Amino acid sequence: MLALFAVCGHCEPSAMGGLDVLDRAPRTHLGAMPLQVSGQGIAQRMTAMRSDLVVTDYPSYADLLGYVHGSAAVIGLQMLPVLGTVVPREEAEPHAAALGIAFQLTNFLRDVGEDLDRGRVYLPADLLAAHGVDRELLRRCREAGRQDRHVRSALREFEALTRRVYMEAQPGLAMLDPVSRPCIRTPYTLYGNILDAVARDGHAALHRRAVVPRRRRATVAAGGLVRVVAARLRHRGRPRPVHTPPRSTAPAAPAASEEVM
Repeated sequence: MLALFAVCGHCEPSAMGGLDVLDRAPRTHLGAMPLQVSGQGIAQRMTAMRSDLVVTDYPSYADLLGYVHGSAAVIGLQMLPVLGTVVPREEAEPHAAALGIAFQLTNFLRDVGEDLDRGRVYLPADLLAAHGVDRELLRRCREAGRQDRHVRSALREFEALTRRVYMEAQPGLAMLDPVSRPCIRTPYTLYGNILDAVARDGHAALHRRAVVPRRRRATVAAGGLVRVVAARLRHRGRPRPVHTPPRSTAPAAPAASEEVM
């Protein structure tokens, strides 16, 4: 993360002197910009992490969204003051939250087999049931190494759902500070490539992890670095846009009964 700040031009070289800057971050500056970290967002993050100790599945997508708000959406929201925006921050917030969720859903799809080994199923039970799939079928297929058309169909639908969330996030890229955009567009592209890899592998994520080829990762990362350097040169000496929202806290997590799509 510190490397990202430095490359994007929002971190003074002196801030790279030691990892203790992470401990000071909520009450110091990176460059000339205060890190505005929402206390409510941190609390929501910790609540989501604690739930992993006791919650092992989610009945519906709405229930899953309640979890990923704390595990992923709030991270997108808290990154906005760091990355900067060219629009009022509240305008960019829904897209930032959607991007965090899209990354998390991608992980759930890619890691469905490994999560099952740990006793967790993050794919919503109602989505699975619509394809005739439940935890027991997932377990049997995983243990036998057997493909199942019902499981593949369920994973295909979850992939499509995740792509729709990426579409919700995409407009937010243009709302970021120009110097920051390549830093976020790069993972946006690479995480999308994970979905491509899952599809290319026949939605067999229950049995093996889909991997983006190393050459592709290197190409995307190198292109992102070139764009960051070009943006820094283009905007050198320009005051960084700062859009401070009202003193309201981060958006609350969606209720379990609330449909968000």
